[in-house]
Amino acid sequence: MDTVRKIREFIERNLVIFDEGVVLKDEDNIFELGYVDSPFAIKLVSFIEEEFKIDIDDNDLDILNFNSVMRIVKFIGEKKKLKEGDGGP
Repeated sequence: MDTVRKIREFIERNLVIFDEGVVLKDEDNIFELGYVDSPFAIKLVSFIEEEFKIDIDDNDLDILNFNSVMRIVKFIGEKKKLKEGDGGP
């Protein structure tokens, strides 16, 4: 399963959406739409770390890194590149 699909499925399973008819696009800002609460944000960071085997530092906790499916995918790609550049697995 590709990164976009994994992130999308996680978000759709865990978002606080009260309207089941909502269709989330990959570029939609989930924070601006009001779909995110604090427990979700924590779950999202934990999911990304576990699923993609990356460490998210305090400096990474910028809302811009996590506000849409595509921003999250870009962030994961950048973290993986850095990890590979450091000689990591």
